[in-house]
Amino acid sequence: MAARKLLVDIHTHVYLPRYASVLRSRSSVPLIRTDASTQEERLLILDHEPSGGRPVGPQYWDREEKLKFMDKHGIHVSVVSSANPWLDFLPASQAHTLASELNTDLEEYCSTSPLLASNDTQLKRLYGFGLLPLVPSISTTALLEIVNQISSLPHLKGLIMGTKGIGKGLDDPALDPVWGAIEKAGLVVFLHPHYGVDASAYGELDNGHVLPLALGFPFETTIAATRLILSGVFDRFPNLRLLLAHSGGALPALSSRLASCIDHDPVVASRLKHDARFYLGKLYLDAVAYGPEELGFVSDTIARAARYEKGSSISIQEQLDRSIGSKRMLFGTDHPFFPPLSATEKWRSVVENLEAIDAVQGWSDVNKEGVRGGNAMELLNLSN
Repeated sequence: MAARKLLVDIHTHVYLPRYASVLRSRSSVPLIRTDASTQEERLLILDHEPSGGRPVGPQYWDREEKLKFMDKHGIHVSVVSSANPWLDFLPASQAHTLASELNTDLEEYCSTSPLLASNDTQLKRLYGFGLLPLVPSISTTALLEIVNQISSLPHLKGLIMGTKGIGKGLDDPALDPVWGAIEKAGLVVFLHPHYGVDASAYGELDNGHVLPLALGFPFETTIAATRLILSGVFDRFPNLRLLLAHSGGALPALSSRLASCIDHDPVVASRLKHDARFYLGKLYLDAVAYGPEELGFVSDTIARAARYEKGSSISIQEQLDRSIGSKRMLFGTDHPFFPPLSATEKWRSVVENLEAIDAVQGWSDVNKEGVRGGNAMELLNLSN
């Protein structure tokens, strides 16, 4: 029997009840507070949030709400991750304990979810990306303990990670044992932004959330991923599987400029084994880009990566096969963020991203099915 064509959401978040309780107990950002006049809970995850934060409710932590969202939009399987700011604001000992507890909670959240409706599969509706306590002064031993925990929990297929590492960024050499353990365990790392860029760059005009979310988040991802490339992490750990949020931010568009700057800089010119553009072919990118032209361009930058392997004989004049890039792109929704304005409306993050996938020129039907779900099934070793 042919495998079912599944829609798999690789970018979808949850604030588990234990984590939400921690946020409610806090008096400084990040926190969940109750509006005195409306009794509505509001989430503040960044300083100076417009409108006093965003309204939150059961869709942020209730599993049934997640499943209702999936059913409404025909999503068969979701790979759920804790949303930012994770544990970055906690001292090391508390972060370590809470990471372990939240990973156990997420395993329970996923393992007790319904089976996908079928007579011939044991596939669950929900799987997860666990948490690492990547905070300053955490010990390598503590981090490796959590990597081992995540790898032992059958419904956790990787981990979500912010960009600060243990305070110095993800290019900190102190993280090499962690990258090695993640690579050995075969876990996927989902790299997700939180801090954006210096808010002074946004100017004084009130533009709400638009500049931080549309530009700050993707630029943060761009810088973090570039620092990883420059540090040689992908040379030292060639089988590390890194998934970038928001289609890799600006990295695909700037990758040739990056390569040129590296070649002309004596500090880094001989540091990497390959041209910087080669490493984009080592990445996985979510397809949360909202437009077919953007998805097509991103898949091109992945597809051309083989040209830039040291010793490659592939000419720049040779026509790219865009479908090659599609194999490293995966559908996502960013649920429960960006909800529709009415209860009956479908979420634009689902509708527009699916329409974009369907409209990419040069992707076959097989390629599009891969982006919608087949690639995630293969990456996470899920059977159907």
